[in-house]
Amino acid sequence: MIADKSIKELENSSVALTVTVTADTIEEGYKAALGKYAKDVQLKGFRKGKAPISVLEGKFGTAIREESTFNTIEEALKEALEATEDKYKPLSYSTPELQDEETLMPFKANSDITFTVHYDVMPTFALPTYTGLTVSVPKVSVSDEDVTKEIDKLRDQNAMVIDKDGAAEEGDIVTLDYVELDADQNEVAGSERKDFVFTIGSGYNFYQIDKDIVGMKADEEKTFEKTYGEDATVEGYAGKTITLKVAMKAVKTREVPALDDEFAQDVKEEYKTVEDLVKATREKLEASLQAKLEEVKLNSLSDELLKNVSIAVPKSMIDMEVEQSWKRYVRQTGLTEDQIMKFLDYQHKTKEELTEPWRSSAEKSLRIQLIMEQIKEKENFALDEEELNKACEEQLKDITDEEQRTYYRSMIEDDMKFQKIGPFLQEKNTFVDGDVVSYSDFMDESYGA
Repeated sequence: MIADKSIKELENSSVALTVTVTADTIEEGYKAALGKYAKDVQLKGFRKGKAPISVLEGKFGTAIREESTFNTIEEALKEALEATEDKYKPLSYSTPELQDEETLMPFKANSDITFTVHYDVMPTFALPTYTGLTVSVPKVSVSDEDVTKEIDKLRDQNAMVIDKDGAAEEGDIVTLDYVELDADQNEVAGSERKDFVFTIGSGYNFYQIDKDIVGMKADEEKTFEKTYGEDATVEGYAGKTITLKVAMKAVKTREVPALDDEFAQDVKEEYKTVEDLVKATREKLEASLQAKLEEVKLNSLSDELLKNVSIAVPKSMIDMEVEQSWKRYVRQTGLTEDQIMKFLDYQHKTKEELTEPWRSSAEKSLRIQLIMEQIKEKENFALDEEELNKACEEQLKDITDEEQRTYYRSMIEDDMKFQKIGPFLQEKNTFVDGDVVSYSDFMDESYGA
C-alpha cells in the first residue's frame, strides 16, 4: 500500500508525516467502491444492481473516486502510524491533520498520491541534574500567637448568638427592614426588603449601610440620606444621593465562650484542661506546616529543575490540561456548564477568554510532570509486593474481569512509583533556610502562587 514514508520534526513537539500511496492501491480501492455501488444503486432504465459499470462511472465516478481515495489515505495513515517508532506516534488527544488537502484534488486515475499530516508527539528532552542540588525554602515556625489565633477561631465557632438590649455595634447581627424613598418620601417600588439579616461591618448588604445603622436599637426606625462617591461599587448609584428608611427589628450579639477547662472538654472529650487543648492545637498546626513545607520544597526544587531544561510542550497537551482545569472549575462552582456559559455570555466573555490566563500555569505544570515522569522511569523505583497487592485488593475489589484487573493493577503500580518521587528528591537534595515567613502568610492559599 505505502510506497514511501518520511517524518520531519517541527516546532513545539509536533511532526510532519509524509506518506506516498501507490497508484495500484488507490485503483484497487476505487474499483472496490465502484463494485459496491454497482450492487446497490438503481439508475433510471436499469434494474437495481444491473447498471453497467461504465454508466455508473460516467455519472458518479468523480464522487466515488474522491470517497474511495480518502478512505485509502485513511487506511494508509493508520498503517504508517502503526509502523512508526514510539517517539513519533501521535498523542492520544492529537488528531493528525491533513495538510494542503486542496492541492491533492481532483484525484487523478492511475497516479500515486503523496499526502502529509501534522500531529503532536510526546516531548523529548535531556533530563536535568536532579540530585545534589541546594534549594532555599522559607523559614517558618508555629508561634504562641498562631496557637492563640487558632484557639480563638474555635471559640468564635462555638459562640452563642443572644439578643442584645443595647445599641447595635460593629460585629453585631441585625435583622431589619429597609426601603428607598423618592423626593416626595414615597417608597420606591422594588427597593423594599423585609427581615434582612447581616453582620454589621461585613458589607454584605446592597446599600452598604453598615456605618449608618450603628447605634440603632431594636424596634427603632431611622430615615437618612446617603451619598455615594463617584467610585462607589453599588451598581447604578455612583455619584448619587438617596434617602433610605430603615426599621431595626432585632439586634443580636455573639457571646464567645471563655477559654477554660470546660471549653477544652467541649472541643474534644479527651481534652481535660486548657493545656491539653493548647498542646493538641500546636501539634495540629505543626503537622499542617510540615505538610505545606514538603509541598513547597518540591515546588522550589521543581522551579530549580525548570531553569536547566528546555521542554517544548505541544499545544494539544496544553489544551487538554486547560480543559481538565475547566472541568474542575465547573465542579467547584456547583453550577452546570450551561449555567456558567450563560453567565459568561451575560458578561460578554467567552470560555476561551476566561481560560486563557490558565495556559501559562498549565504549561508549567506539564513541564514539571514530564520531568517527574522521566525521573520515575530512570530511577525505576522498587515497590513492596505485599503493599502493592494490598492496594490492588482494596481498589479492585469490585472488578472481576481479569483483563480489567491487569490494566488497573498497572495503573496502581505506576501511581505508587510516582508517589516515591517526592521523598526521593527530598532525600537526594539539600534544603536550606531562606527568608523568615510568618505561619499565617505561609499557610495562605495564595502563597507561592
